[in-house]
Amino acid sequence: MMKMKTGSSPTSVSGGGGGGSSGNEWEYRPGGMVVQRRTDQNSELPRVIRVRVKYASVYHEININSQSTFGELKKMLSDQVGLHHEDMKVLYKDKERDSKMFLDLCGVKDRSKLVVKEDPISQEKRLLEKRKNAAIEKASKSISDISLEVDRLAGQVSAFETVINKGGKVEEKSLVNLIEMLMNQLLRLDAIMGDGDVKLKRKMQVQRVQKYVEALDVLKVKNSAKKVEINKSVRHKPQKQTQTQFKQRDLLSFVDEEEEEEPRNSNSSSSSTPGIGTNKWEMFDSASAAKAAETVKPVPPRYKWEFFD
Repeated sequence: MMKMKTGSSPTSVSGGGGGGSSGNEWEYRPGGMVVQRRTDQNSELPRVIRVRVKYASVYHEININSQSTFGELKKMLSDQVGLHHEDMKVLYKDKERDSKMFLDLCGVKDRSKLVVKEDPISQEKRLLEKRKNAAIEKASKSISDISLEVDRLAGQVSAFETVINKGGKVEEKSLVNLIEMLMNQLLRLDAIMGDGDVKLKRKMQVQRVQKYVEALDVLKVKNSAKKVEINKSVRHKPQKQTQTQFKQRDLLSFVDEEEEEEPRNSNSSSSSTPGIGTNKWEMFDSASAAKAAETVKPVPPRYKWEFFD
């Protein structure tokens, strides 16, 4: 029975039959495996070996470190074979070797022969992953563009809010157009599909757009209320002006009538004789003058009274 001793120094294994040493020594490798120590003096140093790799009907010779992995060998073969290193599988001694396995631990030596084949399953997985990453990148770029556009529209929202809060008035058409542009950005966000980080960014932008639309609705109501107040004030002003105009026109017409009646009264008084008719005419003139003085106060009477003996 063989006994193996573990320790800081390489251990030797002796044969259990005759008590003599068989000369086989064991050592620890970085992976934690215990392997037989090489007999040559330069075994501790990594060696460069030349392996022959067959792809289809063509052989390729590769110089590689003996302690390299099969994944590193695939990367070196990628340029010569024309395949992606994730789309190929390496066979050694009719067994597929994992990319993380070491060449020397699998027994690959100088002038060893390996076979490389295309792996359609790995190729399909890589293409699907590449397509998924491209979709995520495209969605992220679209969200970034929408965010910049929303920032630009947010500046207009804040400007309208400042004007309306200070008592100014904004055209309703401008508010409606701004709401439509924000709703278009919301539709663009709804068309973006994604998971994880993309979904979180999309949700944040949707909340931003909804907040700005609600703010514009409030500003629209305030702006409409101010418009109604302005229309009411404009309607009341012309009525006052028309009333004053009518009063001035009546006063002017009354003054003109008085001026026209003055020569008539003078002519009638000169042609008339003293009698009953004269007394009635005087009573009529005094009654009309008193009535005119009562109705129109600002205009002084301009009658010239003549007394007859």
